[in-house]
Amino acid sequence: MADTGSHRSVTGRVHRQHQWLLAFAGAACVAFGILVAVVVPDSGGPAWVMAVAGCLAAGLLLLARVVLARFRSPGGTPS
Repeated sequence: MADTGSHRSVTGRVHRQHQWLLAFAGAACVAFGILVAVVVPDSGGPAWVMAVAGCLAAGLLLLARVVLARFRSPGGTPS
């Protein structure tokens, strides 16, 4: 199903309204990943490494999404 212009403008408005919440969630994920890496001993094996990597990746993806949205023009195309 193709995105229409009105659909993109609605999702863009929602994202702009909640970008600080998304930035906070991204920073919290990164902080939690670092906390787990420091506090939990690495005796957990691969599950420990995957948990840390997942937390860091999710946080960085959220923060990257917010940063990219800040640089986009209101028309939906990058400036």
